[in-house]
Amino acid sequence: MALKASRRWSESATGYCAAVKGNPTRTPTGQLTISATDVPQVLAPCLHHVPDKVEDAETLARKPHVHQLTNDEPGDVLRLRALIYDYIRNSLMDRGFLEVETPMFDVEAGGAIARPFETIANEMSNMPIRLRIAPELNLKRLIVGGQDKVFEIGRVFRNEGVDNTHNPEFSICEFYEVGATLPSLIEKTERMIHDLYTTVESLRPSYFPSLKPVEGINFTHPFAQLPFIPTIEAESGKELPDLSADTATDDVLAFFRSLNLEIPPNPTLPRLLDTLAEIYIEPLCRSPTFITHHPEALSPLSKSFFDPAISQRVAARVELFINGREYVNAYEEENSPFEQRRKFMMQKQFHPEGEGAVDESYLEVLEWGMPPTGGWGCGLDRLVMLFSGKKRIADVLPFGTLRNVVGIARNK
Repeated sequence: MALKASRRWSESATGYCAAVKGNPTRTPTGQLTISATDVPQVLAPCLHHVPDKVEDAETLARKPHVHQLTNDEPGDVLRLRALIYDYIRNSLMDRGFLEVETPMFDVEAGGAIARPFETIANEMSNMPIRLRIAPELNLKRLIVGGQDKVFEIGRVFRNEGVDNTHNPEFSICEFYEVGATLPSLIEKTERMIHDLYTTVESLRPSYFPSLKPVEGINFTHPFAQLPFIPTIEAESGKELPDLSADTATDDVLAFFRSLNLEIPPNPTLPRLLDTLAEIYIEPLCRSPTFITHHPEALSPLSKSFFDPAISQRVAARVELFINGREYVNAYEEENSPFEQRRKFMMQKQFHPEGEGAVDESYLEVLEWGMPPTGGWGCGLDRLVMLFSGKKRIADVLPFGTLRNVVGIARNK
């Protein structure tokens, strides 16, 4: 590296920033240094003593900058997150996908069953608008408009609880591809997750050495597959009732009582089925495993069909679980406006508050003709958790969860 006779040098890793003007030289031991010709100048004074280590959880949560000054992990997590984003983005673009951005605001926040954040648009006569809970419906509008392969990496917002694996604000990647079928979505997912694992592990020693490697999980593909209804029946030893019947909710409640299972709050049919999956299927998913053939009631935006092998209506959908957590949700999109209206009405019936919304604007878009399309979504924060060995989402977010963000503001 060529050195000029005079140069400026700054150091901020220990909490200060100073400038030194002088001539390059070497110490008696051969280390490169500067022989100062002027008094060093402090460029950014630090008014606090930077400790060698901070272990108080409250301080780390309320002062993330101190956490980064005293620990290598936060910076390593940032580099890991950047690598995951770049890998997924480049992987999709190499396959001909177009990266797009869709609105954060909408009048009706659709694309998932979740409670949205609401605000007011002053310039629109105080019209209530919502932060998006998923980019799904707008991405599919682009598919109807003639784009064959689109994806988006961005933030979504769900006005729900904060726990070890959930934060009301989180990052997601979704892609939609005309002509993609469930087998092709499964193959893409297997290749992406396996290759991402290989890439992360090869770069770990250099780029994020403080983070624990993934242990005890076999990423060899093809991944295992577990059909939803047969797996629950095999693990529970009982046969599920007809989930399309008008009495399905009461029948599944009776199924719970017969097995002495705790009934979840607000026991709608989807909530009951999700609880059964948590009890009987998810614990089986240590290494990457696809849960397949979900009941139709769980998948209002997916194509569905009658499966004669189990005499139930099921969705053309898969979920990828690793170590008992969901990472990917993929399905063949419902593209019939008539079937989609029926499923919106079913979703409205199952809404916990008995409300819900039928997105008429989306139904109108489907009337223009959406070709057969496969959709795929992945929670990126959970991928960062997986490859950093973290069990809490707060540990992979630079400012922690919503509770931390609110705490930082109050601390001011």
